[in-house]
Amino acid sequence: MATTPIKIISLTILLFITISIANGQAQPNQSTLVFYLQDVGKGPRATVSPVIGINGKVWSYNTFGTIFVVDDPVTISPSSYSTQIGRAQGIITVTSQDGANVNIVLSIVFNSAQYAGSTLEIQGTSRQRDNLRELGVVSGTGRFRFARGFAVFETLSYDPTYSQSVIRLTVTLAIP
Repeated sequence: MATTPIKIISLTILLFITISIANGQAQPNQSTLVFYLQDVGKGPRATVSPVIGINGKVWSYNTFGTIFVVDDPVTISPSSYSTQIGRAQGIITVTSQDGANVNIVLSIVFNSAQYAGSTLEIQGTSRQRDNLRELGVVSGTGRFRFARGFAVFETLSYDPTYSQSVIRLTVTLAIP
């Protein structure tokens, strides 16, 4: 059976139409979620703590090589007394020599009725001296299975006495 130019052109057109139809049907649902991290770095209620760093250096957010663990409450409003919908749990590592950047691996673990048992996985480099920091949403589980997108962290308030921050987390997701 010989291949003719007409067969090749027909096959190419058919392939193009199939790809166009598939792309048209595969549009993911996009949604935006907003919630707040209640981050406390000092005292008996600390939710973020350094666990290791370079010997002989102070373990801090500005010291290269310092690794922190995080277990922040996630709430529906900026008030620390508002309804808690989950926990932000993960690791922060100071990865730049000048301390300007940290690498974040963070799981938002939901416990609210609507998203109970679901997680969002956030990862990337955070330029910690910027007020708005954008990281990637690389995955999710449960209601967020196969999620992709981005998360914007914005520090709304900071109390240096307790090293306490309220961080608005705006997550834009594409879920197939």
